[in-house]
Amino acid sequence: MTLLEQLHKKIETRQARISVIGLGYVGLPVALSFARAGFRVTGIDSSPAKIERLKCGETGITDVSSDDLQATEGRFHPTLDYAEIRDQDVVIICVPTPLSKTKDPDLSYILDAVEGLSGYLRPGGLVVLESTTYPGTTDEVVLPVLSRSGMKAGVDFGLAYSPERIDPGNKQYSFSTIPKVVGGITPDCRALAASLYGQIVERVVPVSSTRTAEMVKLLENTFRSVNIGLVNEIALICDRLGIDVWETIEAAATKPFGFTPFYPGPGLGGHCIPIDPHYLSWKLKALNYSARFIALASEVNASMPHYVVEKVVGTLNDMEKSVKGSRVLLMGVAYKADVNDERESPAIEVFEILTAKGARVSYHDPHIPKLRLNEGGVRSVNLTTQTLKRADCVVILTAHRVFDAAFIVRHARAVVDTRNVTRGMAAEHICRL
Repeated sequence: MTLLEQLHKKIETRQARISVIGLGYVGLPVALSFARAGFRVTGIDSSPAKIERLKCGETGITDVSSDDLQATEGRFHPTLDYAEIRDQDVVIICVPTPLSKTKDPDLSYILDAVEGLSGYLRPGGLVVLESTTYPGTTDEVVLPVLSRSGMKAGVDFGLAYSPERIDPGNKQYSFSTIPKVVGGITPDCRALAASLYGQIVERVVPVSSTRTAEMVKLLENTFRSVNIGLVNEIALICDRLGIDVWETIEAAATKPFGFTPFYPGPGLGGHCIPIDPHYLSWKLKALNYSARFIALASEVNASMPHYVVEKVVGTLNDMEKSVKGSRVLLMGVAYKADVNDERESPAIEVFEILTAKGARVSYHDPHIPKLRLNEGGVRSVNLTTQTLKRADCVVILTAHRVFDAAFIVRHARAVVDTRNVTRGMAAEHICRL
């Protein structure tokens, strides 16, 4: 029996020991899913505060509760120590892949993780990369580092890529119900990774290569980015034509084929959609190809915070007020509804633009008690009748379910609604995108 066949058997009997590097919005749900399925899991993260919080039974992630931690029944062990990988059979990498200031891929987190585990990779082990990246990363970046040991991928160890598909705040689809795409350096690597994820998800989708699996993730989020860019431009067009964009979309969505509804908003946010298309564009530039659709969608989406500010300025002008000195209350700064994640949130840019124009900006978000800004931080204010009445303009940027739109409209002097949460309300002091 070969080394990889031995690991396959350990996976099928759930005797394989698993490490997950990166315990954020992606890695923690992955780690806990395996632990709840009966595997012994070691979680590795570079943040001492995060490890201490997990040891105290707190996750810090909206979608992962303390009950989820308790359900692992002691099979999940968080640590800062990479050396614990030496006893592991499987290592899954779930670290961030941000962009640099020049919009180029920043693979430093992946490289740190691979370098950290390379000295402890054991014969017969499996490494799976889940971090979103450009096609070719697994075999061009990860494989050479792991091969320094003299071991051969597909013979002495397995190497695969499986893109994360977690959608924070989405209660309809859980980690186990979202199909898992898997590509391997060799067919044996793919089969091994498919067997691994088959223990915890309902459906595994094998593809021919790691490059294909990497491309799948970029296609998924580029599709969303381009369509959101399209509908944001439609919102700008409807505004100039005096047409209600929300009514237009709702009517178009009644067509049972050939149309998928997307909705406008203040811009793109989160760890995927604003970033992933740039990974593809960067890769294509090296091949002397310009991804024009991606660039155009990015341009439109990036302009939306400025458009929102224009709406605020126009609303204040109608009230015979200057933006300078006016009190503006932002409702929601998380990048999407019902999550405690402000990464790439368009609300941050709206906050900064309004502040630069002299507005006195505050915000309320029950999920983000403190917002990190370039010049420091600001804390969420309590939402009361007086808070709303004191504001010259209230801007709804995130559609958290806890927000009572009727309460906001009743007590606010003016409302700019970028998420259509006030739909059906006919108050004259509401301005919608």
